[in-house]
Amino acid sequence: MSSIQLVSVGLVLLALLLDSGMSLVLHLPIDCSDIYNNDNTKPSGVYPIYPIGSTSPVQVYCDMDSLGGRWTVFQRRVDGSVNFYRPWDHYKMGFGNAVGEYWLGLENLSRLTLRKKYELLVDMEDFEGGTVFARYSSFSVDPEVSGFTLHVSGFTDGGAGDSMSYHNGRKFSTFDKDQDSSSSNCARTHLGAFWYNNCEYANPNGVYLWGADGTNTNKEVSWYHWKGNSYSLKSISMKVRPVL
Repeated sequence: MSSIQLVSVGLVLLALLLDSGMSLVLHLPIDCSDIYNNDNTKPSGVYPIYPIGSTSPVQVYCDMDSLGGRWTVFQRRVDGSVNFYRPWDHYKMGFGNAVGEYWLGLENLSRLTLRKKYELLVDMEDFEGGTVFARYSSFSVDPEVSGFTLHVSGFTDGGAGDSMSYHNGRKFSTFDKDQDSSSSNCARTHLGAFWYNNCEYANPNGVYLWGADGTNTNKEVSWYHWKGNSYSLKSISMKVRPVL
């Protein structure tokens, strides 16, 4: 084989290798819907996704059961094992463990929801065994330069009532970065972090308590239109999936 032929073969092999690598990168899942589409027998559980790029895998809990599955969980409270009263940088980058309680991170959430059109599902449970949900047909979060502003609309009631629409159009606030419309600092007042308005009907990142103990009204993990603002939920999870 001549040197020219060897070079040609080498170039072909290099092209195939690069193409294979490109294909691998292009097919990395950016959300749980991609994981489901690659293998619809996958059960609910923890999987890596790549909302920012191939070098930045993120562990998330994928709900493959609720209302058809394919949900990427970005917020989850189940037992109070993780402290959610945290500064801006923690909420920007994410914290916790996808096996239990965690926050995916505003940066990941913004990158994710700006790629496709997403819907939102909020599942919750009380300490008496009651379960309800709220569903929204459109959900996205702007980049940090816009304060991670929330856009949510298209409410469907699953028994929980609508406690999210009040927060539509608001920037995200933490105790060290106050971007709410109140004269006070809502994150400090309610011991949480959220897209506070003046202040909240939903406080999923508040203090984890055990039902209605009456000691931390307006500070607990709450969803006003279901249990009011003096009852701490047993569990709540917020999750998104692409709109087909």
